[in-house]
Amino acid sequence: MEIAYALEHPVKLKLNLHVQGFTVLLGESGVGKTSLLKALAGLIPATGQPFAGLRAEERPVGYLPQHFALFPHLRAWQNVAFPLAYLPSEARKRKALEYLEQMGIAELAERYPKQMSGGQQQRVALARALAREPQILLLDEPTSALDMATREEVFGGVLEQLKALKIPTLVATHDQWLAQRANWVAVLTKAGLAQQGTSEEVFARPSTLEVARLVGFRNFWPGRVVEVNGAWLQVQTSMGLLTAPSPDWAKVGEEVWLGIRSEEVFSLDGPHNRVRGEVWHLRSQGLRVRGLFKVGEVALDFLLPRYKQAQLGLAEGQRLEVALEPHFLHLMRS
Repeated sequence: MEIAYALEHPVKLKLNLHVQGFTVLLGESGVGKTSLLKALAGLIPATGQPFAGLRAEERPVGYLPQHFALFPHLRAWQNVAFPLAYLPSEARKRKALEYLEQMGIAELAERYPKQMSGGQQQRVALARALAREPQILLLDEPTSALDMATREEVFGGVLEQLKALKIPTLVATHDQWLAQRANWVAVLTKAGLAQQGTSEEVFARPSTLEVARLVGFRNFWPGRVVEVNGAWLQVQTSMGLLTAPSPDWAKVGEEVWLGIRSEEVFSLDGPHNRVRGEVWHLRSQGLRVRGLFKVGEVALDFLLPRYKQAQLGLAEGQRLEVALEPHFLHLMRS
């Protein structure tokens, strides 16, 4: 589904967005993510396609707000049945129970929202959104109330169910965990839509430094392109001459930024991009170890599984040589 929308209030925003399967609109607070969802649902004034000119109740949209907006005085099945008022009462309840079954919570049909956990309330709200038989589902920060320990357990199953339904779904979030599991990711900044593509493409090859930070890059350092040779190029940096994949726009003499993800810093093998440095600030993060690898003026943040750290026998102050794998280096413009 192609979305082209413009709105003036509460934020000024104009974008053309491709929704493909489970699509995540990723961005920080205040850039207009929620406003776009509300505009699509017809809840705030905007112009664009699809659904232009239709009142909110006429739009084939299933909208799940951040706090679910369940009716506290209605049971779960009655909340789901709310959009089904056009059906006779018996058919309405039967259909509502089918949607609750689809969300895996049919046994909660007679409970009120206050008798359910946050994850259960979310599934009821999703069942209600599905009861509208939408052409598109809109979800606003669906993991915001979940901590890292329960996110996979509570929302992982819901995510798989949503993908199986094959209804185009647009999710507004700042959650990288959720964006990494999307079919398609669009990154929204204060300047507008900065990049969109598959999850792998956006997380591995961000188009700018701002996008890189939003998708979890911590390592950036400047350089200058000194040679372009087909798919590869050479960049002069404070760490020496480094080989990296060549983007279409790169030219000899251009000032660029190089980046590498923390998880991809450590490789001891390989003939290219060998740099010597010192290990600093090792600290445990659950089953992983984070630290800094200082190469001259550049301090590379790295993140290793615990078993890998044990294999390497890393210790603070240790000096060693590593290879920055060329495939994992990424060139960006500022």
